[in-house]
Amino acid sequence: MKEIVLDTETTGISIKEGHRIVEIGCIELNNLVPTKNKFHCYLNPERKVSEKAFKVHGYSDDFLSKQKKFKEIAQEFLNFIEGKKLIIHNAEFDLGHINNELKLLGINKINNEVIDTLVLARDKFPGSGISLDALCKRYRIDNSKRVQHTALIDCDLLSKVYINLIDQKEPMLEFNEPEQKHFDLKNKNVDYCKKIINPSPEELVKHNLFLKKNLKKNFFN
Repeated sequence: MKEIVLDTETTGISIKEGHRIVEIGCIELNNLVPTKNKFHCYLNPERKVSEKAFKVHGYSDDFLSKQKKFKEIAQEFLNFIEGKKLIIHNAEFDLGHINNELKLLGINKINNEVIDTLVLARDKFPGSGISLDALCKRYRIDNSKRVQHTALIDCDLLSKVYINLIDQKEPMLEFNEPEQKHFDLKNKNVDYCKKIINPSPEELVKHNLFLKKNLKKNFFN
C-alpha cells in the first residue's frame, strides 16, 4: 500500500488574507517503508512572506521570487499523489492551502483519502502535547535537524511519528517455518525463519561422553 507523507510551508496562516504556499514536500511510503520517490519544490508565492512565517521557515522574499510558480508544478504534483493516501499533520491547514492554489487555477480540489496525524495523536494522548516536536520527544525520534520548519525534514520526522502512532513496529522474529528459504524485507508481515538441524547419533554419543568427563572433573576439583 502506497501512502504520501505531505507537508507545506506558507507565507502565513490565513488563506482569506491571501497567503500562499512557498514549499511542498512529499515522501512516498510503500507498506510503511520510505521509497526513493520524493516530490519537493520551493514556490514563488507572488506576494511577501509574513514576519511570523519567515521566523518559522526562513525563506526570504528574494529567494522565493526566483522559484517556480504553483501553476508550473501543479500537474506534476497531482500526478505524484494520485490514488495514494495522504499522511498530514494538521491536514486542515495544508489541504486548505493546496486546494486554494488549485482553485486559483480553476482545478478541482484533491479527493485523496487523508489521515491526519494530529487527530490520531489527540485521540491517543488526550491532554498531552501533540505538536510534531512533542511527538518526536515522546517517541525518542531525533529531531535535532529541525532548527527551522522545512517540508522534507518535517515529512521525514512525520513518517516516523506516524508509524509509532499506528503501533507498527519492526517485524518480530518467528522461527516457525523451517523450510522457508527466502524473504522480502519490504514485506512487513514476513516471518523470519531458521532451519533446525538435529545432531546425528554419533554426535550425541560424543556429546554425552564429553559431559560425563567434564562433570566428573569439575566435581572432584
